Amino acid sequence: MKLQLVEISGTTREIDLVPTKIVGIGVNYRAHAQEMGKALPAEPLMFLKPPSALLPHGGAIQRPGGFPRVDHEGELGVVIGQRAHRVPRDRALDVVLGYVCVNDVSVRELQQRDGQWARAKGYDTFCPIGPRVVAGLDPSNLRIQTRVNGETRQDSTTADLIFDVPTLIAFVSEHMTLEPGDVISTGTPSGVGDMAVGDVVEIEIEGIGVLRNDVVARA
Repeated sequence: MKLQLVEISGTTREIDLVPTKIVGIGVNYRAHAQEMGKALPAEPLMFLKPPSALLPHGGAIQRPGGFPRVDHEGELGVVIGQRAHRVPRDRALDVVLGYVCVNDVSVRELQQRDGQWARAKGYDTFCPIGPRVVAGLDPSNLRIQTRVNGETRQDSTTADLIFDVPTLIAFVSEHMTLEPGDVISTGTPSGVGDMAVGDVVEIEIEGIGVLRNDVVARA
């Protein structure tokens, strides 16, 4: 996937984003844990989304039929810029290429039915990402919003993260080596909800921009 990388200097260049893995983090906002009726986790809850789920800004999310809820989950994505193995927390941001908007699309029924999340979150088109990668942001307090057809569904900041970005990088790289281009999707705020065919979903993160995707029926 080709994306524009916006450097700290303001210059831009095109990059080819080809992650070996997309590492999702579940239940990582305090208010979202509360709305889902879950206790705060003692450590980050990791899952993987396949690279085949990637969808660019402007692409169409293919909603599978037969499920009452296929949810939007607006998230801050962290794009890794260099190989990272057991990176200490105090040096974790050194391995970051930049930040991006992610929509961690999820079929709730399949999460509950399967007991693990690969199928629920792994459909083709279930990881919209974009509209650009921005380097040099402070990820500690960025406003994040999700809108469906212009109506605000999620509105929070990364200050509500249970495990912040440096902690996540250190934790993930302790268990698996992160390669350049890999993405950590850091979790979603409260306000998740269903996306219907015909909806337009926008994820906006301060300093990055707006990721916009239509929802269509899966053939």
